[in-house]
Amino acid sequence: LHTAYRRQRQMCIRDRRKTSKMRVRNKLVYILCLLSLVLRAQEKSYDTSDSLLVRAIFDEALLNGKSYEQLNYLCKAIGHRITGSPQAELALEWAQSEVSRYNVDRLMMQNVQAEHWVRGDKEWVAIGEDVDLLLNACALGGSVSTYGTLQAQVVEVSGMEELSRYSIGELKGKIVFLNEPMDKSLINTFDAYGACVSQRYNGAAEAAKYGAVAVLVRSMTTLTDVKAHTGSMGYKEGITRIPAAAISTQDADILHSYIEDLGTATVTMNLSCYTAAAKVNTSNLIAEIKGSENPEKVIVFGAHIDSWDKGEGAHDDGAGVVQCMEVLRLFKAIGIRPKNTIRMVLYMNEENGNMGGKTYAAMAKADGENHICAIESDRGGFSPRGFSIDAKDSQIVTIAKWEELLEEYGLHYFEKGYSGVDIGPLKSKENKVNDNLILMGLFPDSQRYFDYHHSNDDVFENINQRELELGGASMATMVYLMDKYWCLF
Repeated sequence: LHTAYRRQRQMCIRDRRKTSKMRVRNKLVYILCLLSLVLRAQEKSYDTSDSLLVRAIFDEALLNGKSYEQLNYLCKAIGHRITGSPQAELALEWAQSEVSRYNVDRLMMQNVQAEHWVRGDKEWVAIGEDVDLLLNACALGGSVSTYGTLQAQVVEVSGMEELSRYSIGELKGKIVFLNEPMDKSLINTFDAYGACVSQRYNGAAEAAKYGAVAVLVRSMTTLTDVKAHTGSMGYKEGITRIPAAAISTQDADILHSYIEDLGTATVTMNLSCYTAAAKVNTSNLIAEIKGSENPEKVIVFGAHIDSWDKGEGAHDDGAGVVQCMEVLRLFKAIGIRPKNTIRMVLYMNEENGNMGGKTYAAMAKADGENHICAIESDRGGFSPRGFSIDAKDSQIVTIAKWEELLEEYGLHYFEKGYSGVDIGPLKSKENKVNDNLILMGLFPDSQRYFDYHHSNDDVFENINQRELELGGASMATMVYLMDKYWCLF
């Protein structure tokens, strides 16, 4: 009996020990599961309610969106909107009227002073002393006039690097033909544009140093067609200002062949463009919804309402304008109450001076405003792919974690990169408003953008309604996420 009792007691002790170990193991498993959930939540950087809210944003934009009809009015009833023109001022008044319907907390015009460039009534370029072959051409924005007919021999260079090999005075009396094409092998066409656009902006100033009397620039597009694409160009203090014009890519190839076959070419130009003596008083349009918790913190999003005087400014940047207006409408329609102040700015003068962006940044700095994020839409109304981000690496990593939430909407690109001209001054040395400021640019599919950019083809008919509406929803989604999770940055 004694032996049997001892065995039973030992078995009970073993059972209790086994039960105790199982309890400890179960507790460890539970703790590990909790840690896993916490880590997964941190990895995602969003919660399940966000999926429903983002779905509501896209549903509202795609089913009840206003951006397409608004862009139709902006392009067809108002038209192109170069700074200082009556159309630019009409566009501001129209946008103010439209936004007033959304019952925002503040709506105002911010005064901006900017230059007013006028294309004039004469604009032609031809090969030959007797105007043998007219080329498809247009003056570059900011160019001076030829002051009548200008005729000279052409010297072709493959780009700015080849131009720099000339000596002072070596190109005296010549017209320089800058013929560097956009690299078609680059998948991101903005990379191709950035690699050679300096010939358009700096070509005249550099060529003038070597004695040139004018420049012709190959249009910035991947297409080979007959459309001339304008764009901004600049001069340098103390260097003679010479006229500058863009010619179509097809005509650039013709001029190249002409020079290659004959060894030389004479070009005749007549441009009557000029910059008005006095600056114009114009405006940025500002509209905001006050934050419910941190009204002093600002998330700004915007686009530029001015355009070149070619086409209707549909993709550049009418699409961005109506997408930003749609953000305000979506927040109101869905009932999203932001924690921080969200502010839309429609900037004036991005195309030829960026005085709207510079003025806004200077005023934000002077007023001591705390901007935590700035987002821009200025790459056309094409299908959105994500956002390029100018921020610290750690901030980009956090934003990129939203890809899982957004990839079903086609948003998968969250990479370090350029944000936009208008919001750039917020990070300038003079006007930096926050060391942790995040700048972001809506990143649409880029393949067709430079087909239309700065040309007569940038018209409403070349806008796809669904792609435009997806862009507005994408902008609203990013504003929502940055507002909700700003504390992660």
